[in-house]
Amino acid sequence: MSTTAELLKGAAELFPDEVVTSAHVRHFDLPLGGGRFALITLDNGLDHTKPTTFGPQSLANLNTAIDQVEQEAADGGIVGVGVTGKPFIFAVGADLKGVELLKEHEHALAIGKGGHEVFKRLSSLAVPTFAYYNGAAMGGGVEVGLHCTYRTVSAAVPAFSLPEVFLGLVPGWGGCSLLPNLIGADKAVSVIIENSLNQNKQLKGAQVYELGIADALFEGADFLEQSLLWTASVLKGEIVVDRPVIDRGEAWDQAVARGRFVADGKVHGAAPAAYRALEIIAAAKDGDLQRGFDAEDRALADLIMGGELRSGIYAFNLVQKRGKRPAGAPDKSLARPVTKVGVVGAGLMASQLALLFLRRLEVPVVLTDIDQERIDKGVGYVHAEIDKLLAKGRVNQDKANRLKALVTGVLDKAEGFADADFVIEAVFEEIGVKQQVFAEVEAVAPAHAILATNTSSLSVSEMASKLKHPERVVGFHFFNPVAVLPLLEIVRGERTDDASLATAFAVAKKLRKTAVLVKDAPAFVVNRVLTRFMGEVQNVIDEGTPVEVAEKAVEPLGLPMSPLVLLELVGPAIGLHVSETLHRAFPDRFTVSPNLKAVVEAGKRGFYVYDSGKPELDPEVAALLKQGDTVLTEEQVRARVLEAVAQEIGLMLDEGVVAEAQDIDLCLITGAGWPFHLGGVTPYLDREGVSERVNGKRFLAPGVASVPA
Repeated sequence: MSTTAELLKGAAELFPDEVVTSAHVRHFDLPLGGGRFALITLDNGLDHTKPTTFGPQSLANLNTAIDQVEQEAADGGIVGVGVTGKPFIFAVGADLKGVELLKEHEHALAIGKGGHEVFKRLSSLAVPTFAYYNGAAMGGGVEVGLHCTYRTVSAAVPAFSLPEVFLGLVPGWGGCSLLPNLIGADKAVSVIIENSLNQNKQLKGAQVYELGIADALFEGADFLEQSLLWTASVLKGEIVVDRPVIDRGEAWDQAVARGRFVADGKVHGAAPAAYRALEIIAAAKDGDLQRGFDAEDRALADLIMGGELRSGIYAFNLVQKRGKRPAGAPDKSLARPVTKVGVVGAGLMASQLALLFLRRLEVPVVLTDIDQERIDKGVGYVHAEIDKLLAKGRVNQDKANRLKALVTGVLDKAEGFADADFVIEAVFEEIGVKQQVFAEVEAVAPAHAILATNTSSLSVSEMASKLKHPERVVGFHFFNPVAVLPLLEIVRGERTDDASLATAFAVAKKLRKTAVLVKDAPAFVVNRVLTRFMGEVQNVIDEGTPVEVAEKAVEPLGLPMSPLVLLELVGPAIGLHVSETLHRAFPDRFTVSPNLKAVVEAGKRGFYVYDSGKPELDPEVAALLKQGDTVLTEEQVRARVLEAVAQEIGLMLDEGVVAEAQDIDLCLITGAGWPFHLGGVTPYLDREGVSERVNGKRFLAPGVASVPA
């Protein structure tokens, strides 16, 4: 049997580039005569922008620190041990860069065992142990604290989570076993499964305390000082921590069943991590922690060697790294300042854009439209949304008043846009209308102003073609709802210059959007992929496959919603318009469904009614459908849809619509909510062999979003 030190030494050799976390031990006397105390501080020597992680050498350092305090505790030299982090960061878990390098199941197993062997020593010392969650804590950072006897949390903690299931792992260093035994299975399922699958939702410090994960909550300013005072009172017996009795009966089983229901709703059985985590939570009911830890080790190793985790890490890196440094963006020094924004249109999309520019840029925003009533409605929407922020405490009264004063509306574009640096249009999706709007804006806006279009599928170059200065027109395509979806497709027209493009990227950054540079090609990225995807689903329905079979066929992908529910969200008329645009561009691959046309002409909002609370095919829509007699199975439908998507992405890359396959995945994750466990989509198409079957090659090199050979 290898010792912990040997396990970690072997793992460290596989990962020479680890950013190593040290574990400093310092000693002092607790206040109130509480006795001699040892405090371990986890610190990688970098500032808060480089959070502390646990790779094998970092775990070995913590192990060495525990060797020291274990001896001191056994000798009676200390009364307790605390663990805390560097300023603003407690610790954010396993070092994923190291996980990516693992090629062997036994090495993956060693990482699981190594973490367990080190962390669980904190619960077996001869003195009580305390975790002081002073800053962001995730994954293994949360788990190191769960192994301690007591925990305090700072009210200033902005992010606290067990995000492993979101990435395709399980909380594998004690989380699945310890958390339900601390706060009960139902709350643990919320943290481990529900929050994780809900776009990796984070807890704030106060919520950590309310859930019972921490025993005390203190303000951030003097958090450690207050925690040490509290620690002294606990050790002297003046404070007794009462924890609720855990219900190990039917409530535990119901919590696990609820977790399965949540997982089914989100991933439809398509990704294994949530189900593995639930198995361990279910088995933790009898409180046998060691058995739980062993199960965590096995699950961790299996998942590390699986494609979903590699796709999850790939997706995470796309969003965190590539998303922040857009491929192909011009030098940011070329960007011009934006001190006033104009919005053409005052409908819902335009009003959402006005609100976003107002909140993020905090500069004057002026809306125009064809009549005063529409303008008033648009400004009114922005004011109402600011009032909601005020009611929730997200802005104070002063800020709310200031923001409201910055948004205005005028009928006369000359009056509104004469001093605007950036004007965006969100009017009807018709090329003639947009060309006319841009001609009117160009006549009154300053010579340096950027003219941006929120078009979802029309040619930016064609829109700019009749202007005196087409070089300042740029596509700025947002996704609905604007406040929720991070993606911004920035489209370079044929004549867009670098300064205009650089300004667009600078504005996108201030808007806190994930900007991806795309070529001026029909429907750009997301709408082109989704329209091909939806078009193939629609084709098989038109040919004769029942609606429910076609819908169910793509469930195993674990997409946020089914194709026809998505169509309802987008609006059938918009879906039809985009499919017509793409049919004109690529008639051999994009069809216009006669059934979809009939649904739009009948004025239907979608294919479903929700009388029973769940979607059922609307009888009126069913009566409209004219279908052929070719009925496919779910497997056949899925194969056709995936092959269509693989073909389209291959063609988009050949055309240079984006720099690389990674950009298409980034767009699908941030603009369409496609899951991390698919890695967007290209890793999944590679993994399932679809890419090679359709295009004769993989989208990504082996080892990218997959286990290295």
